[in-house]
Amino acid sequence: MTSGGLIKVSFPFDAVTHAQLRRIRPRGYWRGSRVGWEFPLAAANSLQNYLGNRFVVEEELTNWLSLFNHPLPPLPRHRFLISEGDLDKELLDGRHPLSHQRVGARWLLARRGAVLADEMGLGKTLTALLAARAMVRAANVKVMVIAPVGLHNHWLYEAKALGLSIHLQSWAKLPKELPKAGTVLIVDEAHFAQNIKAKRTQAMLRLARHPRLRAIWLITGTPFKNGRPSQLFPLLAAIDHPLARDQVNYEKSFCNGHWVEKQGRQVWDCLGVSNLSILRQLIRPLFLSRRKQYILDLPPKYRFDHKVVLTDSQALGFDHRIDLVIDDYRRRVQEGLVSSDAESLAILTSLRRIGSEFKLPAVKKFLEDRLRKSEAVVIFSNFVEPLELLQSSLGGELLTGRQKLVEREEAVNNFQGGSSSLLFATFAAGGLGFTLHKARHVVLLERPWSPGDVLQAEDRCHRIGMDSALNIHWFKLGFADQLVDALVSTKNDTIEVLLGHDKLRIKRQSLAKMLLSCVQDA
Repeated sequence: MTSGGLIKVSFPFDAVTHAQLRRIRPRGYWRGSRVGWEFPLAAANSLQNYLGNRFVVEEELTNWLSLFNHPLPPLPRHRFLISEGDLDKELLDGRHPLSHQRVGARWLLARRGAVLADEMGLGKTLTALLAARAMVRAANVKVMVIAPVGLHNHWLYEAKALGLSIHLQSWAKLPKELPKAGTVLIVDEAHFAQNIKAKRTQAMLRLARHPRLRAIWLITGTPFKNGRPSQLFPLLAAIDHPLARDQVNYEKSFCNGHWVEKQGRQVWDCLGVSNLSILRQLIRPLFLSRRKQYILDLPPKYRFDHKVVLTDSQALGFDHRIDLVIDDYRRRVQEGLVSSDAESLAILTSLRRIGSEFKLPAVKKFLEDRLRKSEAVVIFSNFVEPLELLQSSLGGELLTGRQKLVEREEAVNNFQGGSSSLLFATFAAGGLGFTLHKARHVVLLERPWSPGDVLQAEDRCHRIGMDSALNIHWFKLGFADQLVDALVSTKNDTIEVLLGHDKLRIKRQSLAKMLLSCVQDA
């Protein structure tokens, strides 16, 4: 077995066996002489018939084959599942599921593999658990939830309101097996598995391919955070979408996959975008993506740009710091030393750190004005240091990945409870899982280059429970911010084509080309 739950067939190459394996159905994939062939579990019986006793079958695969050859009884019909769900009944804590949550639960119960990609704040957790409860009542299955540790308490709270027992697993340590009685697998923050080669992605796919899996529902408000169709492939593979049964063909069709020469060798490039309108139509039956603006009557969300104006002395220092970085980058380009997007990202990160530092006086003044009006503000940044400087000057709560989970929860509770009007958070820590609807303002000191991270941060505050409009403030300084904002806009267009309501035409450039163009023009 591979780490991702596929059958691996490896042998000293001979043409006859190779030809036999090409005739196996469901079709397998030849991964090269170092890896061999990989087949889905459904091909096991055909493999045994063709290969007979010529191959040794490992114990792990033998166990899976035993489960595969003794399947569980069929699930009840959709109508019966709905009746068992009690979707209209009051929860144990007195709440009533909202209309869109009941619709979402019915939609999930009609699919054994699906992606619930509603916007943040629409209550995807309760939607999935409503459907899972119906499955438990109708088929006596177990419910396993994969979620970041920081969200476990939220899942337990919602499960308790439904009188449902769930088995929680963190992304950091996934099990290899599922209970023999059958399992409904709910994968929260499913975009954590957007790199097909990552160990956690492979571990998740192994569970998704387990013979005792009854249903798998992936939950994410950002199904491909960076606007690349290649990031969708692992999610499609997890729900066994037909598109994911041939990775190379998928990448050729929708990721502009092609061979390019880098440093004297051929490299497969599949980070592009192509045929988005076709991909949109093909994935829609198994993707449910709904917008808050069409479902909830939330207060509006407004976005404001703040162009930071420096004093003469500040401008002199800022320009000098930027010139040092740019001059070094230009020199390395001329010498042919810049060869990858990774170096471009490092240069851009340096420029953004400098920009964040020089924005602090303007941001501090803005926050002081808000404090005088007793308005709650959440401030997001990619970097911890500017947040710590602002907190040391203005007070408030700090929320970063350097803190323990208990400390993060205490910071959020203090802010939500009103004992503090300022919350300084990194995108990584504050943009995931927490509800911050007490905020009246959100300040983005700078933007991540992933649109998903921007939305995750903003929509932590734009949620059910708000009682007034949310104002979002983007502070801008220098061409590094212009470049990132252009990247975010371009990637957002890609996401809109696939999951939104508008048809757009996309024109993309690599980060390295965009950065080099900006540097040459600077």
